[in-house]
Amino acid sequence: MSVRLKLTLSYAGFLMLAGALLLAVVWVFLLRYVPDVQPQPRGPSLYPANPSRYDLWRAFAPRAAQASAFLLVFGLLGGWLLAGRMLAPLTRITEATRMAADGSLSHRIWLPGRSDEFRELADAFDAMLARLEAHVAEQQRFAANASHELRTPLAITQTLLDVARNDPARDTGELVDILYAVNTRAINLTEALLLLSRADQRSFTREHVDLSLIAEEATETLLPLAEKRGLTIETSGDITPTIGSHTLLLQMTTNLVHNAIVHNLPEQGTVWVTTSVHLNTVELTVENTGEKLTPQLVSTLVEPFQRGTQRIRTDHAGVGLGLAIVNSITQAHDGTLTLTPRAAGGLRVTVRLPAAPPGR
Repeated sequence: MSVRLKLTLSYAGFLMLAGALLLAVVWVFLLRYVPDVQPQPRGPSLYPANPSRYDLWRAFAPRAAQASAFLLVFGLLGGWLLAGRMLAPLTRITEATRMAADGSLSHRIWLPGRSDEFRELADAFDAMLARLEAHVAEQQRFAANASHELRTPLAITQTLLDVARNDPARDTGELVDILYAVNTRAINLTEALLLLSRADQRSFTREHVDLSLIAEEATETLLPLAEKRGLTIETSGDITPTIGSHTLLLQMTTNLVHNAIVHNLPEQGTVWVTTSVHLNTVELTVENTGEKLTPQLVSTLVEPFQRGTQRIRTDHAGVGLGLAIVNSITQAHDGTLTLTPRAAGGLRVTVRLPAAPPGR
C-alpha cells in the first residue's frame, strides 16, 4: 500500500475509534437514568410511562450505526484529501531526487510555505544539490586543466623526439637535457595531483603535531633558495599544537613558503612566517613582499593551475597547484584558508586549524 493509503486508513480508523468511544460514553450516560425493568403504574397517570433500556436501545442503535457509517465515509474521504495535501511536498522532493539521479543538478525544489519538517528537508536537499553541482563543476574544470597541463610536456617530448629522428646528426646532449627537464616537470605535476587527491579524500593518519616546528622545518629547507634570490626569511611565534598529518601539514607549509619566495621582489625582499595560538584554533601566517595584487586576482589563486597573469614563470615556478594543495590540505584538517593582498605589495596567507585538545 502507498503511504497516502496508509495515512487515509489511519485517519479513518482513528476517527472511527474516537466515534465509537463517544457513542459508548453517551450510551453509558443514558443508562444511568433508565431502569432495567419498567415498573407498572398503580393508577392512571397523566404522563407517559418511562422507557425501558430495551426501548432505548431500539432507538439508539440505528442512530449509532448511521453515525458510524458517516464517520467511516467522512474519515476515508477527509483522510485521503488530507494525506494528499500533507504528502504533496514529499512528491516534489521525490521528483527533484529523480531529476538529480538523471544528472540534472541545477534543479531546485524551492518549497514554499512555512517552516516545517518538509521545508527543512527540501532546503537541506537544495543545499546538497548546490554543493554537488559546484563540486562537479570544479572537478570538470580540474580535469580539463590537468589534461591540458599533462598534455604540454608530452607534446614537447614528442616534438623533441621528432626533431631527433629527422636529424640524426644533431648533438643529443642538449636534447637529453631538455627531455630531462620536461620529464621532471611532468613527474612533479603527477605527484602534485596525487597529493591533491590524497588531501581531498582525507586518507591520512592524524597525530599530534606542532605547527611551529613544521614551519621551522619548511623554512630551513627553503632557506638556500631564499638566499640565492637575496631574500630574508623571518620566523616567529608560539608553540601551536594541532591534530593532523605531519607530512601533509609540512607540504602545506612548504608550499606557502616556497610561493612567498618565488613570487617576491627581484631583490631585497622579505618573507615573514608567524605562528600563534588562539582560544580554539592555531594560526599560521606567511607574508611576503612583492608586486601589488588586486582582490580579484587573489580570489582566483587557490584554483588549480592559476598563477596570476603578471607572474613570471621560472625554474621554481611550480606546476600551478601550490595554493590549491594548500587549500585542500587545510579543508581536510577542518581549517580555513584566507588570502589577503598587502597594501605595500605582496600577499598575506593565513591558515587557521583547530587546536589540539588540552592534555594531548
